[in-house]
Amino acid sequence: MSNHLPTAHDAGTVPRDPERPAGLPEIEDPLTVSTSDARALSTPLFERLRSLEEGTASYSYVRNTLVELNLSLVKYAATRFRRSGESWEDIVQVGTVGLIKAINRFDPDRGNEFMSFALPTVLGEIRRHLRDTGWSVHVPRRLQELRLDLAKASDALEQDLGRPPTPAELCDRLHITEAELCEGRLAANGFTSRSFDVPMDDENDGPGMLARRLGTDDDAFEKIENLEALKPLVAALSGRDRTILSLRFGDELTQAEIGERLGLSQMHVSRLLGRILGGLRTALLTDEPPPAAPATPAARQPGSPVAR
Repeated sequence: MSNHLPTAHDAGTVPRDPERPAGLPEIEDPLTVSTSDARALSTPLFERLRSLEEGTASYSYVRNTLVELNLSLVKYAATRFRRSGESWEDIVQVGTVGLIKAINRFDPDRGNEFMSFALPTVLGEIRRHLRDTGWSVHVPRRLQELRLDLAKASDALEQDLGRPPTPAELCDRLHITEAELCEGRLAANGFTSRSFDVPMDDENDGPGMLARRLGTDDDAFEKIENLEALKPLVAALSGRDRTILSLRFGDELTQAEIGERLGLSQMHVSRLLGRILGGLRTALLTDEPPPAAPATPAARQPGSPVAR
Protein backbone atom coordinates (compact mmCIF):
# COMPACT_ATOMS: atom_id res chain seq x y z
CA MET A 1 0.00 0.00 0.00
CA SER A 2 1.53 3.29 -1.06
CA ASN A 3 1.44 6.16 1.44
CA HIS A 4 2.83 8.72 -1.00
CA LEU A 5 0.61 11.78 -1.07
CA PRO A 6 0.89 13.47 -4.49
CA THR A 7 0.84 17.22 -4.47
CA ALA A 8 -0.51 19.40 -7.22
CA HIS A 9 3.03 19.73 -8.57
CA ASP A 10 3.58 15.94 -8.52
CA ALA A 11 0.29 14.96 -10.11
CA GLY A 12 -0.06 17.73 -12.66
CA THR A 13 -3.54 18.12 -14.12
CA VAL A 14 -5.70 15.24 -12.94
CA PRO A 15 -7.73 14.70 -16.16
CA ARG A 16 -4.54 13.97 -18.12
CA ASP A 17 -3.23 11.46 -15.52
CA PRO A 18 -3.11 7.99 -17.18
CA GLU A 19 -3.88 6.33 -13.80
CA ARG A 20 -7.24 8.05 -13.37
CA PRO A 21 -10.00 5.45 -13.70
CA ALA A 22 -12.69 6.17 -16.26
CA GLY A 23 -15.97 7.59 -15.05
CA LEU A 24 -14.55 9.73 -12.26
CA PRO A 25 -15.25 13.47 -12.15
CA GLU A 26 -12.43 15.61 -13.48
CA ILE A 27 -10.69 17.57 -10.72
CA GLU A 28 -8.27 20.29 -11.81
CA ASP A 29 -6.46 20.55 -8.47
CA PRO A 30 -7.78 18.67 -5.39
CA LEU A 31 -5.79 20.93 -3.04
CA THR A 32 -7.71 24.04 -4.13
CA VAL A 33 -11.23 22.56 -3.94
CA SER A 34 -13.54 24.14 -1.34
CA THR A 35 -14.82 22.16 1.62
CA SER A 36 -18.35 21.84 0.27
CA ASP A 37 -17.10 20.73 -3.16
CA ALA A 38 -14.70 18.27 -1.51
CA ARG A 39 -17.60 16.73 0.38
CA ALA A 40 -19.60 16.32 -2.85
CA LEU A 41 -16.66 14.98 -4.87
CA SER A 42 -15.65 12.51 -2.17
CA THR A 43 -18.90 10.53 -2.45
CA PRO A 44 -18.32 9.05 -5.96
CA LEU A 45 -14.64 8.56 -5.14
CA PHE A 46 -15.49 6.41 -2.13
CA GLU A 47 -17.94 4.39 -4.22
CA ARG A 48 -15.25 3.77 -6.83
CA LEU A 49 -12.63 2.98 -4.17
CA ARG A 50 -14.71 0.05 -2.94
CA SER A 51 -14.75 -1.49 -6.41
CA LEU A 52 -10.98 -1.28 -6.94
CA GLU A 53 -8.41 -3.80 -5.80
CA GLU A 54 -6.11 -2.53 -3.07
CA GLY A 55 -2.54 -2.08 -4.22
CA THR A 56 -3.36 -1.27 -7.83
CA ALA A 57 -2.44 2.01 -9.47
CA SER A 58 -6.12 2.96 -9.80
CA TYR A 59 -6.73 2.30 -6.12
CA SER A 60 -3.75 4.45 -5.12
CA TYR A 61 -4.88 7.24 -7.43
CA VAL A 62 -8.41 7.36 -6.00
CA ARG A 63 -7.25 7.14 -2.41
CA ASN A 64 -4.59 9.84 -2.85
CA THR A 65 -7.15 12.08 -4.51
CA LEU A 66 -9.40 11.60 -1.49
CA VAL A 67 -6.49 12.50 0.76
CA GLU A 68 -5.82 15.72 -1.14
CA LEU A 69 -9.51 16.64 -1.21
CA ASN A 70 -9.81 16.25 2.56
CA LEU A 71 -6.43 17.63 3.59
CA SER A 72 -8.14 20.75 4.89
CA LEU A 73 -9.70 18.54 7.58
CA VAL A 74 -6.20 17.58 8.77
CA LYS A 75 -5.12 21.22 8.91
CA TYR A 76 -8.25 22.11 10.84
CA ALA A 77 -7.52 19.37 13.38
CA ALA A 78 -3.87 20.40 13.58
CA THR A 79 -4.78 23.93 14.68
CA ARG A 80 -5.92 22.50 18.02
CA PHE A 81 -2.32 21.50 18.78
CA ARG A 82 -0.47 24.66 17.79
CA ARG A 83 0.66 25.20 21.39
CA SER A 84 1.90 21.65 21.85
CA GLY A 85 5.51 22.55 21.03
CA GLU A 86 5.60 20.16 18.06
CA SER A 87 6.30 21.59 14.63
CA TRP A 88 3.31 22.35 12.42
CA GLU A 89 4.66 20.18 9.58
CA ASP A 90 5.02 17.14 11.85
CA ILE A 91 1.51 17.51 13.22
CA VAL A 92 0.03 17.76 9.71
CA GLN A 93 2.04 14.74 8.59
CA VAL A 94 0.82 12.64 11.53
CA GLY A 95 -2.74 13.87 10.97
CA THR A 96 -2.50 12.84 7.32
CA VAL A 97 -1.68 9.30 8.45
CA GLY A 98 -4.88 9.38 10.50
CA LEU A 99 -6.77 10.63 7.44
CA ILE A 100 -5.47 7.70 5.37
CA LYS A 101 -6.59 5.26 8.09
CA ALA A 102 -10.05 6.86 8.11
CA ILE A 103 -10.29 6.58 4.32
CA ASN A 104 -9.35 2.90 4.45
CA ARG A 105 -12.03 2.16 7.08
CA PHE A 106 -14.85 4.39 5.84
CA ASP A 107 -18.00 2.66 4.63
CA PRO A 108 -20.34 5.02 2.75
CA ASP A 109 -23.25 2.55 3.01
CA ARG A 110 -23.62 3.32 6.71
CA GLY A 111 -24.86 6.80 5.89
CA ASN A 112 -22.24 8.67 7.88
CA GLU A 113 -20.60 11.81 6.60
CA PHE A 114 -16.92 11.20 5.97
CA MET A 115 -15.63 14.35 7.69
CA SER A 116 -17.56 13.55 10.86
CA PHE A 117 -16.21 10.01 10.72
CA ALA A 118 -12.61 11.01 9.97
CA LEU A 119 -12.12 13.87 12.46
CA PRO A 120 -11.92 11.67 15.61
CA THR A 121 -9.45 9.38 13.84
CA VAL A 122 -7.22 12.29 12.81
CA LEU A 123 -7.34 13.84 16.28
CA GLY A 124 -6.62 10.49 17.91
CA GLU A 125 -3.60 9.91 15.69
CA ILE A 126 -2.16 13.33 16.59
CA ARG A 127 -2.82 12.82 20.30
CA ARG A 128 -1.12 9.43 20.26
CA HIS A 129 1.89 10.94 18.52
CA LEU A 130 2.17 13.75 21.07
CA ARG A 131 1.65 11.33 23.94
CA ASP A 132 4.31 8.91 22.75
CA THR A 133 6.94 11.28 21.35
CA GLY A 134 6.14 14.77 22.59
CA TRP A 135 7.40 14.32 26.14
CA SER A 136 11.00 15.24 26.97
CA VAL A 137 10.92 12.71 29.82
CA HIS A 138 8.89 9.54 29.50
CA VAL A 139 6.17 9.22 32.14
CA PRO A 140 3.37 6.65 32.50
CA ARG A 141 0.32 7.11 30.30
CA ARG A 142 -1.83 7.57 33.40
CA LEU A 143 0.13 10.71 34.29
CA GLN A 144 0.12 11.94 30.71
CA GLU A 145 -3.68 11.77 30.66
CA LEU A 146 -3.85 13.34 34.13
CA ARG A 147 -1.84 16.31 32.85
CA LEU A 148 -4.41 16.90 30.09
CA ASP A 149 -7.31 16.51 32.52
CA LEU A 150 -5.72 19.01 34.91
CA ALA A 151 -5.26 21.56 32.14
CA LYS A 152 -8.87 21.21 30.98
CA ALA A 153 -10.30 21.31 34.51
CA SER A 154 -8.17 24.29 35.46
CA ASP A 155 -9.35 26.30 32.44
CA ALA A 156 -12.99 25.37 33.00
CA LEU A 157 -12.94 26.22 36.71
CA GLU A 158 -11.15 29.50 36.13
CA GLN A 159 -13.87 30.55 33.68
CA ASP A 160 -16.62 29.54 36.12
CA LEU A 161 -15.03 31.03 39.25
CA GLY A 162 -13.34 34.07 37.74
CA ARG A 163 -10.07 33.12 39.45
CA PRO A 164 -7.54 30.28 39.38
CA PRO A 165 -8.96 27.21 41.14
CA THR A 166 -7.49 25.95 44.41
CA PRO A 167 -5.96 22.47 44.66
CA ALA A 168 -8.98 21.29 46.65
CA GLU A 169 -11.36 22.50 43.91
CA LEU A 170 -9.33 20.72 41.23
CA CYS A 171 -9.32 17.52 43.26
CA ASP A 172 -13.08 17.73 43.73
CA ARG A 173 -13.61 18.36 40.01
CA LEU A 174 -11.46 15.41 38.90
CA HIS A 175 -12.31 13.13 41.87
CA ILE A 176 -8.65 12.65 42.77
CA THR A 177 -6.63 13.04 45.93
CA GLU A 178 -4.21 15.87 46.65
CA ALA A 179 -1.35 13.37 46.40
CA GLU A 180 -2.48 12.45 42.87
CA LEU A 181 -2.78 16.15 42.03
CA CYS A 182 0.80 16.78 43.15
CA GLU A 183 1.98 13.75 41.20
CA GLY A 184 0.27 14.99 38.03
CA ARG A 185 1.73 18.47 38.34
CA LEU A 186 5.18 17.07 38.95
CA ALA A 187 4.90 14.79 35.92
CA ALA A 188 3.83 17.75 33.76
CA ASN A 189 7.31 19.19 34.21
CA GLY A 190 8.62 16.38 32.03
CA PHE A 191 6.62 17.43 28.96
CA THR A 192 9.04 20.11 27.80
CA SER A 193 12.64 20.92 28.53
CA ARG A 194 14.79 24.02 28.06
CA SER A 195 18.44 24.44 27.36
CA PHE A 196 20.65 25.77 30.14
CA ASP A 197 21.88 28.39 27.68
CA VAL A 198 18.55 30.11 27.08
CA PRO A 199 17.77 33.41 28.85
CA MET A 200 15.49 33.30 31.89
CA ASP A 201 13.27 36.03 30.41
CA ASP A 202 12.93 38.19 27.32
CA GLU A 203 14.62 41.18 28.94
CA ASN A 204 17.85 39.37 29.71
CA ASP A 205 19.46 37.70 26.73
CA GLY A 206 22.76 36.81 28.33
CA PRO A 207 24.08 33.32 27.65
CA GLY A 208 23.53 30.59 30.17
CA MET A 209 21.11 32.57 32.31
CA LEU A 210 19.00 29.52 33.19
CA ALA A 211 22.05 27.61 34.36
CA ARG A 212 22.71 30.30 36.97
CA ARG A 213 19.64 29.15 38.87
CA LEU A 214 21.07 25.69 39.38
CA GLY A 215 23.06 24.73 42.44
CA THR A 216 26.84 24.56 42.20
CA ASP A 217 29.58 23.22 44.43
CA ASP A 218 30.53 25.68 47.15
CA ASP A 219 34.28 26.00 47.64
CA ALA A 220 33.67 26.79 51.32
CA PHE A 221 32.65 23.16 51.93
CA GLU A 222 36.08 21.95 50.87
CA LYS A 223 37.70 24.49 53.17
CA ILE A 224 35.56 23.29 56.07
CA GLU A 225 36.53 19.69 55.38
CA ASN A 226 40.22 20.62 55.28
CA LEU A 227 39.97 22.56 58.55
CA GLU A 228 38.24 19.67 60.27
CA ALA A 229 40.92 17.30 59.02
CA LEU A 230 43.66 19.68 60.21
CA LYS A 231 42.34 20.04 63.76
CA PRO A 232 43.73 16.74 65.15
CA LEU A 233 46.96 17.19 63.18
CA VAL A 234 47.59 20.66 64.60
CA ALA A 235 46.69 19.45 68.09
CA ALA A 236 49.42 16.82 67.79
CA LEU A 237 52.11 19.45 67.07
CA SER A 238 54.45 20.77 69.73
CA GLY A 239 53.66 24.00 71.51
CA ARG A 240 56.31 25.92 69.59
CA ASP A 241 55.04 24.70 66.23
CA ARG A 242 51.46 25.67 67.11
CA THR A 243 52.71 29.10 68.23
CA ILE A 244 54.53 29.64 64.93
CA LEU A 245 51.42 28.66 62.96
CA SER A 246 49.27 30.97 65.08
CA LEU A 247 51.62 33.92 64.64
CA ARG A 248 51.99 33.35 60.90
CA PHE A 249 48.41 32.57 59.85
CA GLY A 250 46.43 33.97 62.79
CA ASP A 251 48.23 37.24 63.51
CA GLU A 252 49.66 37.34 59.95
CA LEU A 253 53.16 38.27 61.13
CA THR A 254 56.12 38.04 58.79
CA GLN A 255 58.86 35.49 59.35
CA ALA A 256 61.16 38.25 60.63
CA GLU A 257 58.52 39.43 63.11
CA ILE A 258 57.95 35.87 64.30
CA GLY A 259 61.71 35.41 64.77
CA GLU A 260 61.91 38.64 66.73
CA ARG A 261 58.97 37.55 68.90
CA LEU A 262 60.49 34.12 69.63
CA GLY A 263 64.18 35.06 69.64
CA LEU A 264 64.92 33.14 66.44
CA SER A 265 66.47 34.16 63.16
CA GLN A 266 64.30 34.68 60.10
CA MET A 267 66.05 31.78 58.34
CA HIS A 268 65.35 29.50 61.31
CA VAL A 269 61.65 30.47 61.26
CA SER A 270 61.55 29.83 57.51
CA ARG A 271 62.95 26.31 57.97
CA LEU A 272 60.54 25.61 60.84
CA LEU A 273 57.53 26.75 58.78
CA GLY A 274 58.66 24.62 55.85
CA ARG A 275 58.94 21.55 58.07
CA ILE A 276 55.59 22.18 59.80
CA LEU A 277 53.63 22.83 56.60
CA GLY A 278 55.29 19.95 54.77
CA GLY A 279 54.43 17.59 57.59
CA LEU A 280 50.81 18.72 57.67
CA ARG A 281 50.49 18.40 53.90
CA THR A 282 51.89 14.88 53.97
CA ALA A 283 49.59 13.90 56.85
CA LEU A 284 46.52 15.19 54.96
CA LEU A 285 47.39 13.18 51.88
CA THR A 286 48.52 9.98 53.57
CA ASP A 287 46.62 10.05 56.88
CA GLU A 288 49.91 9.83 58.74
CA PRO A 289 50.71 12.09 61.73
CA PRO A 290 53.25 14.86 61.03
CA PRO A 291 56.78 14.24 62.31
CA ALA A 292 57.40 15.47 65.83
CA ALA A 293 59.59 18.54 66.25
CA PRO A 294 63.12 17.79 67.57
CA ALA A 295 63.72 18.84 71.17
CA THR A 296 65.73 22.06 71.53
CA PRO A 297 67.09 23.83 74.58
CA ALA A 298 64.93 26.81 73.76
CA ALA A 299 61.82 24.64 73.79
CA ARG A 300 62.65 23.34 77.28
CA GLN A 301 63.33 26.73 78.93
CA PRO A 302 60.50 27.32 81.39
CA GLY A 303 58.92 30.70 81.20
CA SER A 304 60.14 31.37 77.68
CA PRO A 305 57.61 32.40 74.99
CA VAL A 306 58.17 29.07 73.19
CA ALA A 307 57.38 27.04 76.30
CA ARG A 308 54.09 28.85 76.59
